[in-house]
Amino acid sequence: MACGMTGSLLFPDIVAGIDPTENPAIWELAAELVVIVVLFATGLRIDDLGGLRLWRPTFRLLAVTMPLTIAAVAFLGWSLAGMTIGGAILLGAVLAPTDPVLAGDLQIGPPLEGKENPVRFALTTEAGLNDGLAFPFVYLALHVASQGADPSLWLAEWLAWDVLYRIVVGTLLGIGIGWVLGRILAVPAWNTVAASGPGVLVLAGVFLAYGVVELVEGYGFIAAFVAGLVCRRAEARHKFHQRLHGFANSIEHAITAILLVLLGSVMPSLWPHLDWSYTIIGFGLILAIRPLAGMIGLLGTPLSLRARAVVSIYGVRGIGSLYYLGYASTHIEFIDEGALWALVAFTIFASTVIHGLTATATVEVLDREYAEGNGIPLDRDADVPRDG
Repeated sequence: MACGMTGSLLFPDIVAGIDPTENPAIWELAAELVVIVVLFATGLRIDDLGGLRLWRPTFRLLAVTMPLTIAAVAFLGWSLAGMTIGGAILLGAVLAPTDPVLAGDLQIGPPLEGKENPVRFALTTEAGLNDGLAFPFVYLALHVASQGADPSLWLAEWLAWDVLYRIVVGTLLGIGIGWVLGRILAVPAWNTVAASGPGVLVLAGVFLAYGVVELVEGYGFIAAFVAGLVCRRAEARHKFHQRLHGFANSIEHAITAILLVLLGSVMPSLWPHLDWSYTIIGFGLILAIRPLAGMIGLLGTPLSLRARAVVSIYGVRGIGSLYYLGYASTHIEFIDEGALWALVAFTIFASTVIHGLTATATVEVLDREYAEGNGIPLDRDADVPRDG
């Protein structure tokens, strides 16, 4: 981001064509590509699904923490920054999900390599699912912006179609497509081909899951993650999953690096929209809203107090927010559009710096404590629990 920012200050004319307020579709498409690939790869990472006890923190983060975060950010956007109701709801929906792209160091390791403890599991599964589950709130913002704040005009349609139908379709088709891909891997004749690891097949799998679900208007992000999760259950110990994940990881890193450079390059043009109120919202989300909402959501879960604090604090914001804002901007024109892009760019930059400086060391301390408490040997080089 710093490189892009420096380049745009030296050569301001070269970034005119990628101004997100003028060309949001570019950002929508690029961010969409990154997110769907990394969501599928995130599903492949999970070695052991565990039981309900392991998933309880994830469910609480999705059902309690995310709505609380959306409501708090929307309220600040409306009351502090003077945004319209639709723009404020969109701001909350855009910034609420944690990011599976920029938070890789906090999450479960690649397939068959371990790094699995309850904290990493919660952060991984939350990031895998809330990118899709934030979509109903994006549609809520679109309804309010286009039809007004009176719930009688859109509430029934939003609940039945945008919440129930789209989530169910995305989940069920993701399960079905993941199962089919897994069965293909399990065919003996295919295992010979799989051993050679044609990593491009990960693209076929993720685009199949995403494209089919989008055609029937379900949530493709949910389907991509679920398909990776279910696909991994077939031949779970097959090293082909490592090849798929590695290939997806390479694509993710390449496109993410490009996106971050571009984001840095457009930040100077967005600065005029960024006043003190937006700065307070960005820092407030990272330093107060997410940590408090996380702690509330995780009350009563099996995680220790320290583990709950780590999960609550390290909700990294990133590429998914760019996609959501780009998607909304191509569907309706918001009065606050420049301010929305400026605040989202600033929040991603702040989250990358604040979380990036401390996250790895913090989670590694929990790795050691978890390994010592459960009698798991450590990898002395990586200082993390070894698989098996």
